Amino acid sequence: MSKTIQGRIKSTLRQFLDSEASGGLILMAVAVLAIVVANSPAADVYFHALHVYLGPLSLQHWINDALMSAFFLLVGLEIKREMLDGQLSSWSRRILPGAAAAGGMVLPALIYIAFNLSDTSTLRGWAIPTATDIAFALGVLSLLGDRVPASLKIFLAALAIIDDLGAVIVIAIFYTADINVLALAVAAVLIGNLVILNRSGVKNIWAYLALGVLLWIAVFLSGIHATLAGVVLALAIPLKVTPGAPEASDADSPLHKLEHALQKPVAFFIVPIFGFANAGVSFAGASANVLAEPVTIGVAAGLFLGKLAGVLGTVALLVKSGLAQLPARATWSQMTGVSLLCGIGFTMSLFIGLLAFPDASSQDHVKIGILAGSLASGVAGAVVLRASGHRKQPT
Repeated sequence: MSKTIQGRIKSTLRQFLDSEASGGLILMAVAVLAIVVANSPAADVYFHALHVYLGPLSLQHWINDALMSAFFLLVGLEIKREMLDGQLSSWSRRILPGAAAAGGMVLPALIYIAFNLSDTSTLRGWAIPTATDIAFALGVLSLLGDRVPASLKIFLAALAIIDDLGAVIVIAIFYTADINVLALAVAAVLIGNLVILNRSGVKNIWAYLALGVLLWIAVFLSGIHATLAGVVLALAIPLKVTPGAPEASDADSPLHKLEHALQKPVAFFIVPIFGFANAGVSFAGASANVLAEPVTIGVAAGLFLGKLAGVLGTVALLVKSGLAQLPARATWSQMTGVSLLCGIGFTMSLFIGLLAFPDASSQDHVKIGILAGSLASGVAGAVVLRASGHRKQPT
């Protein structure tokens, strides 16, 4: 690979990490703002506004079902690019973040189930603590500067992307309502047309987006969560300008152009709006007993303990067995810190929580669990990384 191509790839990766990190910092501020507003004299206005209907959907549903489709579209584009032409393009690159992501999904789910085993009505939330919020986690890493090697940031980004893929699969399989067969058939026809566009070498992004809007409507009516249309659309966007083209030309591909166009709007507008609309939880009339609720403690413990044990335990198993190596220039203490940061599950955890529990009371328990687990994971991870990292000395 030429130096020019390497430089372009590094530049793209740095832009991605920078936008996610900055977006994470904004998301932190927005989450705090939502909690403040939800517990202020403006609380009634805040909650009422979310339930105002604009056409067929409430404002909250427009945000969660329509606006977040752009977030899932970006997630799908990132997954496709990394799998075909990036940090996850070979099995040797996939094994460590892939296995760590799997371990980081299984252990939190098992911990949640252990706390909710006696109540079948709450078992539906088992997937809530399995997600890692890449924007939040990279936002914490950005505060530490060069105390953390770039290889660990790439590892975390790759792990979170695979984690998102797992979350998408979980949503599609376990959180789907009654199926409308006719609408699903229409969606299948639209997907077939997207495949035809791809195979025909069509490069016009708007042709794909037009079909994507129709696909969103069909998927919405089918009973499958509408945001998954964004992921399906992403998989149809061409990565290569022309088959067999040199890598240098890929920066001009429809996938790269659309991904670049979406990064900042998603990071600085869409996800913060989602966070503000869904992070607000009122503590009025709440008691300390809410922290002992099975849902709350299952989510919090799943994020804080499950992610740490699942990610770090899997990495240790692979490295000690010789199947993989630690990321370059990373230490075990730094890997421990990053494993803790994987317990920051905000955007996707909230999203799954809303699907798992439609009633407001359970949603409050979910939100408190997510906030408690994510805060504990973020603070602990930052402390460990700060203690284990050392700034580069000037030469």
